[in-house]
Amino acid sequence: MARILVCRPDYFDVTYEINPWMSLAHPPDADIARRQWQGLMDILSGPLGADLEVMDPEPDLPDLVFTANAGLVVGRRVALSNFRYPERRGETPVFRRWFEEHGYETLSLPEEVFFEGAGDALFVGEHLFAGYHYRSEIRSHELLSEALGRRVLSLELTDPRFYHLDTCFSPLDAETVAIYPRAFDAYAIKVIRAFVPHVVEVNDGDALRFAANAVVVGRRVAMNAGCPGFEAQLRERGFGPHPTPLDQFLRSGGSAKCLTLTLEP
Repeated sequence: MARILVCRPDYFDVTYEINPWMSLAHPPDADIARRQWQGLMDILSGPLGADLEVMDPEPDLPDLVFTANAGLVVGRRVALSNFRYPERRGETPVFRRWFEEHGYETLSLPEEVFFEGAGDALFVGEHLFAGYHYRSEIRSHELLSEALGRRVLSLELTDPRFYHLDTCFSPLDAETVAIYPRAFDAYAIKVIRAFVPHVVEVNDGDALRFAANAVVVGRRVAMNAGCPGFEAQLRERGFGPHPTPLDQFLRSGGSAKCLTLTLEP
């Protein structure tokens, strides 16, 4: 059974602008956001069969709901995030406390090296892909490799709308990944194709609905609604899509994957 860390959206809001999706003039509707979050939780704990670990939210940390950015979990070790923007740095001690209280060993990179957790570092089988440019720095990759004993394959992001790797790169199984090609430089695409046998390309419209920001458990996929092309691509490959509206979180630059962090048993 998959274990997934989530955080209730009690304080979720847009109170600053640190990516192209965020606008103080168009904040999310708190009531709708709570219903949408619960809809995702119902899918994760229902059809996807995940065991949810629910964190308590904290005032003044509206993005704590995006638990993917807590860190990178490998077994019982966690490489904690060093957030680029000061607005999010208060999340790190909260996540550190949760992990340590639950028996994880926490690892910290030098505080001057930016790294934003599973938002920018994702496994496809045994290969660890890590994005850089907008939030995480490429120099964090060597430090991650040394700390975790894993080879890191670096991917440069080139579109500020897709500022984290998990907004445009979704591992589906050990040999398959869904990507939005226009979010990467040419060399990154070559790296992906060299190490992943099967690459699913997401179209423009679905990518802008954060189709590739999906949660995959076995052959079932929780994702934002309104991505018909990607849903069809998943079905063609034997996956079962479970779409649910998450547009209030898209206003902050997040969707299904951003709202979750998979924990290894």
